[in-house]
Amino acid sequence: MTDTWQLPVADARGVRRAAGDIIRADPVATVLVVVTTCLAAAAGLGAPWLIGRIVNQVESGEPDLAAIDLLALAIVAFAVGHMVLTRFARYFAHRFAERSLARLREEFVDRTLALPTAVVERAGTGDLMSRTTADVATVGGALRDAAPEVFMGTLQATLIFGAMFLLNPVLAGAALLGISGLWFAGRWYLKRARTAYLAEGAANSALSESIAATVDGARTIEVFDLRARRVADGDTAVRDGFRTKLRTLFLRCVLFPMVDFSSIVAMVVVLLMGGVMYVNDLVSLGAVISVSLYAMQLVNPINQMLMWMEQVQRSAASLARLKGVGEVEPTPVGEATPDDDRLEVSGVRYAYSGDRDVLHGVDLSVRPGERLAIVGPSGAGKSTLGRLLAGVDAPKTGTITVGGAQVALLAPEELRRRIVLVTQEHHVFIGTVRDNLAIAAPDADDDTMYAALSAVDATWVRELPEGLSTELGANAMTLDAPQAQQLALARVVLADPHTVILDEATALLDPATARHAERAMAAVLEGRTVIAIAHRLHTAHYADRVAVMADGRITELGSHDDLVAANGEYATLWHHWHGN
Repeated sequence: MTDTWQLPVADARGVRRAAGDIIRADPVATVLVVVTTCLAAAAGLGAPWLIGRIVNQVESGEPDLAAIDLLALAIVAFAVGHMVLTRFARYFAHRFAERSLARLREEFVDRTLALPTAVVERAGTGDLMSRTTADVATVGGALRDAAPEVFMGTLQATLIFGAMFLLNPVLAGAALLGISGLWFAGRWYLKRARTAYLAEGAANSALSESIAATVDGARTIEVFDLRARRVADGDTAVRDGFRTKLRTLFLRCVLFPMVDFSSIVAMVVVLLMGGVMYVNDLVSLGAVISVSLYAMQLVNPINQMLMWMEQVQRSAASLARLKGVGEVEPTPVGEATPDDDRLEVSGVRYAYSGDRDVLHGVDLSVRPGERLAIVGPSGAGKSTLGRLLAGVDAPKTGTITVGGAQVALLAPEELRRRIVLVTQEHHVFIGTVRDNLAIAAPDADDDTMYAALSAVDATWVRELPEGLSTELGANAMTLDAPQAQQLALARVVLADPHTVILDEATALLDPATARHAERAMAAVLEGRTVIAIAHRLHTAHYADRVAVMADGRITELGSHDDLVAANGEYATLWHHWHGN
């Protein structure tokens, strides 16, 4: 299977900076989480220490029953306080996490929408889809559960060790020695986890891309009998994903048993050392009991930390993938404002990848208000030239300007006001017909929208039960291909640009409807520049000039009548079109 280029991934420093930004974005919530967590952890320290006091009272042979009763009540109070404070700590942590996740999602959507079109097309839908779904969900789970639990576990473990050292440094040191194996296991795990989880994320993206490509091209696959090849590609992607998941599973299978083993060793070491010291009158029985209880209590936060460490590492890899979208270099934007709407193409070369040019030294001048048809065989470079004229891609060498300003450097708002590209690809958004049209002109009223629809022969909208308020989408009314294309053309009319580039925009309409829509568009766009890229040569017949492309070059340029009379390549195409 061919490797697919994927969007960048943030490095470890970028992930740390992103985590810091998440904390700094909501300082009040951060303080509440820290304070309640500290109080909850401190409350959890009370019971073992008080139990040790009770043991010492009993061991003395003359226990003060009133003091023991007070100590027992204090144990209950600390337990209740620990439970209540832990609940509030988790509550504040979850609120903080949900707000942070909402900001992260909005930021990711903004950055994704700001990506240059060429970058999105090169990355493919699979990479973006996996980042939008799986990675966002993983980071969300970490913010809601893993991060608060790891923070609380770390704080509790630190305070427990502090209490153990205050009671008896020797026993505390014995407990620390017992869990020292965790340091080596954790270091081994962390050294490998980021790479393993990033590889798993990349494999998921490749699998999503393979599935999306197969679904999108299902008809083509069936027509050309490519099922075996697509199944093989899918199997390869599944195998790659399976291997990466086995790697992360292996890491967990090493880490988790080490956690359990080290916790048991710590408790055994404390009990043995405590017993020896007690027999030799080096420590009180109450201190041994308290430190042993703390050692038992230590098991839970350490288990909690390391159990969630896998989720934290997974989410760190996902956060790196989300933040990596923001590392895509934005398209440079100049400050020049076009003087007029004249398009000039000078010495343009372009290559999609590598050194193989698909356009070779194209020169072209398009006058304002002109109707230019670009024709030629498939693969001649017509659509590529259309994308360059619309500023979707920048030329490898040479320049494309509108009114003296480079098209590729225009600000997005200025570019949309000047030039709009309409292709065969179209999208109907979930919402009403009105919502779909308002994308092009948010302030347009219903009459303006109906006029735009009429201009492209979409009179069927008036016949809908709810007119412009009719809901569109999977669970509502679905449009067929010609209707969806007409809706896209109506958006162009509403956007009211100076230059419209139609790349086979009416290819999905039947010939009669297409001719009617093109005539209507011509009437609506009177005085504006229209560049039509088409295989249907009747479009060229009505154009002011026709540019013929072959092998990435403009081979002929002139009016329809002149080119037919010249008896060159265009004349051949025209005669074949008419079956001569």
